[in-house]
Amino acid sequence: MKKIILSLGTMLTLAGSTAFANNNESADAKAKQTFNSNFTGVSHVMWQRENAFEKATFTMNNQVMFAYFDDNGDLVATTRNILSDQLPIHLLTDLKKNYADHWITELFEIATQGETTYYVTLENAEETVVLRSSDFNNWNTYKKIKRS
Repeated sequence: MKKIILSLGTMLTLAGSTAFANNNESADAKAKQTFNSNFTGVSHVMWQRENAFEKATFTMNNQVMFAYFDDNGDLVATTRNILSDQLPIHLLTDLKKNYADHWITELFEIATQGETTYYVTLENAEETVVLRSSDFNNWNTYKKIKRS
């Protein structure tokens, strides 16, 4: 009788710990299901937990991309690094006109809920500037850091 109670207790403990210990497994499964329904023809998919999101890094059309999912498994954003010649023409010409003395250190595109936003980090000897554009025509200063 003691063996039965002990075995039952051990099974309940194991079942309880697996049910409550890692709630991320269900989030992972939901995120993967959402990923598979949104992205086809992808390769090299890698998953990792990043802050409050599940992050999928993958290749699609020879482009490395990143997809972020919340704990409900919903797609929050898709991002990719881009080259300056992939910017809309107005944004590219604005950079060349107003930031000719800067160089681009980071440029990426983020798509969330049907909106596309661009972020560019520019540097020169005096400052680092991060610009943001969500209207395809104008840059707004997101962050500016002066060098000492």
